[in-house]
Amino acid sequence: MSYWFHRNPLKATALQKFEIKMFSHDPEALKILGDLRQSRARVLELLPDPHHTHDQISTALRLYLSLARGLLLQPQDVDAASKLKNALTYRWSDSIIEGVIVREDAVFEVASIVMNVAFWYMRHAVLVAVKPDIAMDDAKEVHTSLRRAAGLIKSVQDTLLAQLDEKAVDGGDLDGRVVTAYLNQCTAEAQEVTIARAIELKHNPKLISSLATETCRMFTTAYESLSTLDVKIFGHWRSYFGLKAKFYSAYAYNYQGEALLAEDKCGDAIRSLQESKKVYTSAKELAVEYAKTKGKGTQAKPEKHQFFTRLLPILNRTLEKCERENGFIYHHKVPYDPVDLEMNEKTHGLVSPEPFEIPSVSPLWTPMAYAAFDESKIGKEDKKKSKTEKKEETEVKPVNEVPIPDNEIKHNTESGCIIS
Repeated sequence: MSYWFHRNPLKATALQKFEIKMFSHDPEALKILGDLRQSRARVLELLPDPHHTHDQISTALRLYLSLARGLLLQPQDVDAASKLKNALTYRWSDSIIEGVIVREDAVFEVASIVMNVAFWYMRHAVLVAVKPDIAMDDAKEVHTSLRRAAGLIKSVQDTLLAQLDEKAVDGGDLDGRVVTAYLNQCTAEAQEVTIARAIELKHNPKLISSLATETCRMFTTAYESLSTLDVKIFGHWRSYFGLKAKFYSAYAYNYQGEALLAEDKCGDAIRSLQESKKVYTSAKELAVEYAKTKGKGTQAKPEKHQFFTRLLPILNRTLEKCERENGFIYHHKVPYDPVDLEMNEKTHGLVSPEPFEIPSVSPLWTPMAYAAFDESKIGKEDKKKSKTEKKEETEVKPVNEVPIPDNEIKHNTESGCIIS
């Protein structure tokens, strides 16, 4: 299938000069601060453009995090918090809610930048997906991008959220509900690629049905995770999860019907296909609702996109075949309820996030460099700063993202990707 994904805006942040008081101007400590400043700026410089490579983004992120780790933990003690954890003030916007979050917490900074890099991988996946001809290598890159995004988000969920000094703002990118939504979104979208490949390679219909059922479950989890947040703000994004969940439910019933027909269970097959058509209609209604709902992120009419329209002819063709064969050969009664969809946890092809860990601390963090920072003066505002300097450090401008073409692409293959 051709791929269609919803994307929210990147996070924005204020300039961070990494000015921390010292006992004396130690050259090692000064180099750390300079490298922190430059490496952070490099990550933020790369993120607006999805055309960069995975290696460029990964290298920049790891360099910054290896330096920032000294702000989280004492360089020579992986269990003790760094005296610099609350030394600086960080300002970040969120991808959905308005406003700027201000925290004196290095964990907040690291979690925010990791989430933003995950959003870059999500946008990069779209850039590849809108190519006019998607070869299998392109599909693999979409798949890898989304798994990496999921891995980054899961790392935030598993290791950083619990370490925050203050509870995350409701609806912010570090709110557990929002993190859960993003994690399931990335994983489910990566699994869409797996389903497309399975269709193209003409894998067993039962396998495709099981994959689609699991994908539906992931989108449903994302949908439900946002249920307690303001619908006026999150309704647009949430409706994306709802329509995708219904869409893959329709896929699951369609391929279940094909599998049942192969087992000579024609009555059950017809009922599954009828259910597929019913759910598909619901998905179309949700797609129209998505297009009408205001909110941040992608604005589109998914019901007109090829990813959506491709299923209906396949569904109608299979249903007509089943009804024809039942009339001529099987004469089976069509049951009132459809056969339950199966979700096999051992199904080959289920997607998991690509593991990510914050890299080990930079060797620049020597005991002497760490000792050079004056703990007694940490967090005290420099009153000598000019108004211009203070404005630079507090101003958070929206990210000027490089746009991604919104192509209503047409593919000739059933799945929308090309095997090469």
